[in-house]
Amino acid sequence: MRWDLFCNVVDNFGDIGVSWRLARQLAAEHGAAVRLWVDDLATFGRLAPALDPGSGAQSLDGVEVRRWITPFPAVEPADMVVETFGCELPASFVEAMAGRARSPVWINLEYLSAEPWVGGCHGLPSPHQRLPLTKYFFFPGFVPGTGGVLVEKGLAARRLAFQSDAGGVAQFLASLGVLPRAHGEQLVSLFCYPEAPVAALLDVWATGGRPVRALAFAGTAAADVLAARGLAGGGRVGTLIAQMLPFLSQYDYDRVLWSCDWNFVRGEDSFVRAQLAARPLVWQAYPQAGDAHRLKVEAFLARYLEHAGPGTSANLAKLWAVWNGFAAVDGLAAAWTACSGPEYRELAQAWEQRLAGPGDLAGNLAKFCAERL
Repeated sequence: MRWDLFCNVVDNFGDIGVSWRLARQLAAEHGAAVRLWVDDLATFGRLAPALDPGSGAQSLDGVEVRRWITPFPAVEPADMVVETFGCELPASFVEAMAGRARSPVWINLEYLSAEPWVGGCHGLPSPHQRLPLTKYFFFPGFVPGTGGVLVEKGLAARRLAFQSDAGGVAQFLASLGVLPRAHGEQLVSLFCYPEAPVAALLDVWATGGRPVRALAFAGTAAADVLAARGLAGGGRVGTLIAQMLPFLSQYDYDRVLWSCDWNFVRGEDSFVRAQLAARPLVWQAYPQAGDAHRLKVEAFLARYLEHAGPGTSANLAKLWAVWNGFAAVDGLAAAWTACSGPEYRELAQAWEQRLAGPGDLAGNLAKFCAERL
């Protein structure tokens, strides 16, 4: 089957990150002919270094990548049309969809959420008010009755093999310029929005009892904080060792997440990949006015901590609250110190296995569309 995926890059890397993973997986695992329309190829190119941002049409990893331009070209819509995250399709393309002998299956791929209402809205139809078309709302999620999350076939086995090979992990990190760890040193990745209390966290690590090697990525908010402290080229302050990495492809970023003891992540794509790394994580949700994103954070934690002990739950919830701005930043040191036991890695490993419950998002989406074609 042929697919058209549309991505409007509005939040830097999250929207295109999910869209690119979905496109590749549909092509590789479901034999789909995928055409991915993207309005910002420069940002896309940071995730996929082999992409040519100057080319309006190219093939990459089995996917046809097209620049989304205005006015939109006259093309025949595919059998399945996916608008990611509520991006509005070109009016001429929607008219062309209605003109097909058989209407395409039209999907609005929504943002990921653990909120309880998601299951009731997943798969609901929305008839077009003027044209003979129906759009279906497809919600990623963490429980049966939702779309699940993107998980490539064999990912868990590849991750386990990588994490079980200490020499291979060290060799990979060395290829990025990360020096061998000292005994007892924690390796932590940092990817966050500018609102995160990065400076306060660095202070905690610099004055803590256990050394921390913090990995930030060039061109991100955490990297800006390191640069402001004169640590753009790396360096040590107390028990903190800072290292700046280049902005990586999705493949290499996954392996960084697999390598670290803790991962601070943001948005949606890195959030899911950190969960699939089976390592402890701290998520910063996209900040919204009036702390509206607090509901998303608390809904996820309610599921993630469902089987955790009360102490573990309270400690991790406090750390996430401070990182997301829901609690005073002066509680950061106590919150980080409290989350130091092996139970946090055990919790992460158990959660990674639970993610298989709803099934894989790409497979669920392909099945959903095939049933309605």
